[in-house]
Amino acid sequence: MSTATVSAKGWVVIPQELRERYGLKKGDKVHIIDFGGVVAIVPVAQNPIAAGRGLLKGGSSLTDELLEDRRRELTREEHDLPSPSRTE
Repeated sequence: MSTATVSAKGWVVIPQELRERYGLKKGDKVHIIDFGGVVAIVPVAQNPIAAGRGLLKGGSSLTDELLEDRRRELTREEHDLPSPSRTE
């Protein structure tokens, strides 16, 4: 946990380790959020659309996974059904 001191002007220096971890550079904007007794500093996304682009890309399709799960379930149910007996 890092500790910073608030200056007479209300300035707080974000520790270098955290600036590097979150990619904060001179001139970047941050949100100051009050969570009812907890103050959080959150980096502002430069371009929220661009930042979210590709977020879900490359992952498996939930629809495909659901359909495959249903196929496996149907196969399992069909396998567990008793064979129809012939009554002649």
